[in-house]
Amino acid sequence: MLTISQLAAYAGVTVRAVRHYHAKGLLPEPERDHSGYRRYDAAAVVELIRIRTLADAGVPLSRVRELLAADDAEFTSAVEDIDRRLRSEIRELQRHRERIAKLAAGDSLALPAEAASYVDRMRQLGFAERLVEVERDSWILIAAQMPDEVAPLMAIKRAQIENDVIRRLYLNLGGLADCSPDDPRLPELADRVVAFIEAAEAESEGVEDEHPVSPELVALLDAAFVESFACAPQLLTLLEERGFTGWTDIRRTTPTS
Repeated sequence: MLTISQLAAYAGVTVRAVRHYHAKGLLPEPERDHSGYRRYDAAAVVELIRIRTLADAGVPLSRVRELLAADDAEFTSAVEDIDRRLRSEIRELQRHRERIAKLAAGDSLALPAEAASYVDRMRQLGFAERLVEVERDSWILIAAQMPDEVAPLMAIKRAQIENDVIRRLYLNLGGLADCSPDDPRLPELADRVVAFIEAAEAESEGVEDEHPVSPELVALLDAAFVESFACAPQLLTLLEERGFTGWTDIRRTTPTS
């Protein structure tokens, strides 16, 4: 006859595990002997090894009792069911691993590959980091609402920053990052923005907008812009004075001559 410590050693588990199986009703608890100790026989060792084997295989303890009492057909069916559950959990864990990998990848978190590549290109070209971050977050919002439109919109954006004239104007927008509402450079910056808009208009003249952004998303992106730059409200005021309104979807308020 074996003590609980000896039983645990034979089965390759801890004493704590044996007590846990007792508490779960999986392993019968023998009566105490005249010395006050519980003694286990060979059948208890076999049963404990069966329990440990099922638990090590990933069988939930809630189903171990069922499998221990099952006949061959029931056992096979239950094992197949558990295997399906484990395969499903493995797939879910793999998806979690992929998401964790994206966390380590920085900009690729929640950002489509095309947009992540665009953000990388902005950095290569020397865009101000704050501007890059705002652009990145804007594309996260766009991708969430218009996932099918990201690729064609990105093609347009990539073409813009690869254009020397538009790229230089876009680089000038880096001045937004450190501008305060009363910064004396702000009117000149507004002029640069207008120049950027007009250059973009020239590039797209006669081309219909095939990927319109909803008014709700425009409002959200505009709000993000205002929250990101202290000078944004004043800049929008200056743009209105120059005949333009909005930011994400900038429109002329005065007709062109």
